[in-house]
Amino acid sequence: MQIFLDANVLFSAAKSDGFVRRLLELLMADGHVLCADGYVAEEARRNLAAKGPQGLPALAALLDRLEVAAMQANSVSVTGLSALPEKDRPVVAAAARMACDALVTGDRTHFGRFYGRSLAGIAIHSPRTLAAKLL
Repeated sequence: MQIFLDANVLFSAAKSDGFVRRLLELLMADGHVLCADGYVAEEARRNLAAKGPQGLPALAALLDRLEVAAMQANSVSVTGLSALPEKDRPVVAAAARMACDALVTGDRTHFGRFYGRSLAGIAIHSPRTLAAKLL
Protein backbone atom coordinates (compact mmCIF):
# COMPACT_ATOMS: atom_id res chain seq x y z
CA MET A 1 0.00 0.00 0.00
CA GLN A 2 1.19 3.54 -0.74
CA ILE A 3 0.66 5.81 2.26
CA PHE A 4 1.04 9.59 2.19
CA LEU A 5 2.33 11.19 5.41
CA ASP A 6 1.07 14.61 6.48
CA ALA A 7 3.50 17.13 7.96
CA ASN A 8 2.35 16.50 11.53
CA VAL A 9 3.15 12.79 11.16
CA LEU A 10 6.63 13.59 9.86
CA PHE A 11 7.06 16.09 12.72
CA SER A 12 6.01 13.54 15.36
CA ALA A 13 8.21 10.79 13.96
CA ALA A 14 11.22 13.10 13.86
CA LYS A 15 10.71 14.82 17.22
CA SER A 16 10.54 11.74 19.43
CA ASP A 17 11.14 8.03 19.40
CA GLY A 18 7.50 7.29 20.17
CA PHE A 19 4.46 5.59 18.69
CA VAL A 20 4.50 7.39 15.33
CA ARG A 21 8.16 6.66 14.61
CA ARG A 22 7.66 3.00 15.53
CA LEU A 23 4.52 2.85 13.35
CA LEU A 24 6.41 4.15 10.31
CA GLU A 25 9.23 1.65 10.91
CA LEU A 26 6.72 -1.22 11.11
CA LEU A 27 4.92 -0.06 7.96
CA MET A 28 8.17 0.09 5.99
CA ALA A 29 9.24 -3.31 7.35
CA ASP A 30 5.91 -4.74 6.14
CA GLY A 31 6.63 -3.44 2.63
CA HIS A 32 4.33 -0.42 2.56
CA VAL A 33 5.60 2.54 0.55
CA LEU A 34 5.59 5.77 2.55
CA CYS A 35 5.27 8.99 0.59
CA ALA A 36 5.50 12.74 1.10
CA ASP A 37 6.07 15.79 -1.05
CA GLY A 38 8.00 19.01 -0.75
CA TYR A 39 4.97 20.82 0.71
CA VAL A 40 4.60 18.58 3.78
CA ALA A 41 8.36 18.06 4.14
CA GLU A 42 8.95 21.81 4.28
CA GLU A 43 6.12 22.32 6.77
CA ALA A 44 7.58 19.60 9.01
CA ARG A 45 11.07 21.17 8.73
CA ARG A 46 9.74 24.63 9.58
CA ASN A 47 7.82 23.37 12.60
CA LEU A 48 10.75 21.32 13.87
CA ALA A 49 13.12 24.27 13.50
CA ALA A 50 10.77 26.32 15.68
CA LYS A 51 9.67 23.70 18.22
CA GLY A 52 12.21 20.89 18.26
CA PRO A 53 15.36 21.53 16.25
CA GLN A 54 17.01 18.43 17.72
CA GLY A 55 14.63 16.43 15.49
CA LEU A 56 15.90 17.89 12.20
CA PRO A 57 18.53 15.15 11.63
CA ALA A 58 15.89 12.46 12.27
CA LEU A 59 13.57 14.16 9.76
CA ALA A 60 16.31 14.24 7.13
CA ALA A 61 17.04 10.54 7.72
CA LEU A 62 13.34 9.69 7.50
CA LEU A 63 12.82 11.65 4.29
CA ASP A 64 15.75 9.76 2.74
CA ARG A 65 13.75 6.55 3.23
CA LEU A 66 10.49 7.82 1.75
CA GLU A 67 9.31 8.49 -1.76
CA VAL A 68 9.33 12.28 -1.80
CA ALA A 69 7.83 14.14 -4.75
CA ALA A 70 8.63 17.73 -5.58
CA MET A 71 6.18 20.38 -4.46
CA GLN A 72 3.93 21.52 -7.28
CA ALA A 73 2.67 25.07 -7.37
CA ASN A 74 -0.38 24.10 -9.40
CA SER A 75 -1.62 20.88 -7.87
CA VAL A 76 -3.74 18.57 -9.95
CA SER A 77 -7.39 19.39 -9.77
CA VAL A 78 -8.97 17.08 -7.22
CA THR A 79 -12.70 17.18 -6.69
CA GLY A 80 -14.25 16.96 -3.25
CA LEU A 81 -11.72 19.08 -1.39
CA SER A 82 -13.91 22.11 -0.73
CA ALA A 83 -14.65 20.75 2.78
CA LEU A 84 -10.99 21.32 3.68
CA PRO A 85 -9.21 24.60 4.44
CA GLU A 86 -7.13 25.91 1.56
CA LYS A 87 -3.84 25.01 3.31
CA ASP A 88 -4.82 21.33 3.57
CA ARG A 89 -5.94 20.84 -0.02
CA PRO A 90 -2.38 20.48 -1.41
CA VAL A 91 -1.84 17.57 0.98
CA VAL A 92 -4.70 15.54 -0.49
CA ALA A 93 -3.80 16.67 -4.01
CA ALA A 94 -0.23 15.42 -3.53
CA ALA A 95 -1.48 12.09 -2.18
CA ALA A 96 -3.70 11.77 -5.26
CA ARG A 97 -0.87 12.81 -7.60
CA MET A 98 1.35 10.13 -6.05
CA ALA A 99 -1.45 7.52 -6.42
CA CYS A 100 -1.51 6.84 -2.68
CA ASP A 101 -4.10 4.54 -1.19
CA ALA A 102 -4.15 6.29 2.18
CA LEU A 103 -3.28 9.55 3.90
CA VAL A 104 -2.22 9.46 7.53
CA THR A 105 -2.60 12.65 9.53
CA GLY A 106 -2.90 13.66 13.14
CA ASP A 107 -4.87 16.79 12.18
CA ARG A 108 -8.17 15.97 13.89
CA THR A 109 -9.45 19.52 13.47
CA HIS A 110 -9.50 19.44 9.67
CA PHE A 111 -9.36 15.73 8.83
CA GLY A 112 -10.92 14.05 11.87
CA ARG A 113 -14.39 13.83 10.38
CA PHE A 114 -12.87 11.91 7.45
CA TYR A 115 -11.02 9.30 9.56
CA GLY A 116 -12.04 5.89 8.30
CA ARG A 117 -13.59 7.38 5.18
CA SER A 118 -12.31 8.32 1.75
CA LEU A 119 -11.66 11.80 0.49
CA ALA A 120 -11.00 12.13 -3.25
CA GLY A 121 -10.59 8.36 -3.35
CA ILE A 122 -7.93 8.28 -0.63
CA ALA A 123 -8.58 6.58 2.72
CA ILE A 124 -7.98 9.05 5.56
CA HIS A 125 -6.50 7.72 8.80
CA SER A 126 -5.04 8.88 12.07
CA PRO A 127 -1.84 7.06 13.03
CA ARG A 128 -3.86 4.88 15.43
CA THR A 129 -6.58 3.94 12.93
CA LEU A 130 -3.95 3.12 10.31
CA ALA A 131 -2.08 0.92 12.81
CA ALA A 132 -5.32 -0.87 13.70
CA LYS A 133 -6.10 -1.47 10.03
CA LEU A 134 -2.68 -2.59 8.81
CA LEU A 135 -0.76 -4.07 11.73
